[in-house]
Amino acid sequence: MAKQITLDSWLLLHFSELLKKGSLNVAKTGIPIMLYRTTIEEENDSYEEEVCTLTEGYVIVQLVTSGGLVVPNFKQQFVFTLEQFPEWLMRKSRDLLLQCVDFVEEQLK
Repeated sequence: MAKQITLDSWLLLHFSELLKKGSLNVAKTGIPIMLYRTTIEEENDSYEEEVCTLTEGYVIVQLVTSGGLVVPNFKQQFVFTLEQFPEWLMRKSRDLLLQCVDFVEEQLK
């Protein structure tokens, strides 16, 4: 009997494979790939944003505040393996995961 796989499971597996390929590309070029950048809060000239970067073997998510009179500051930083990140992102936002899949596919063409 063939093993059944859900669409979400396939999507997570596919994204994990894309991250591995992207990570190999980062290793060759030495240039990280920014997966997404989202403004969380904006007030006057300052803002808080979440920046997600694919590096060699890891995905780093940083919560950054900066702008105006605010000194740039990293409020939080999460480091994920390439296998852990897709599930974390799926729990956070399926739309954001789909956006990242499209972006990485485009980068690897």
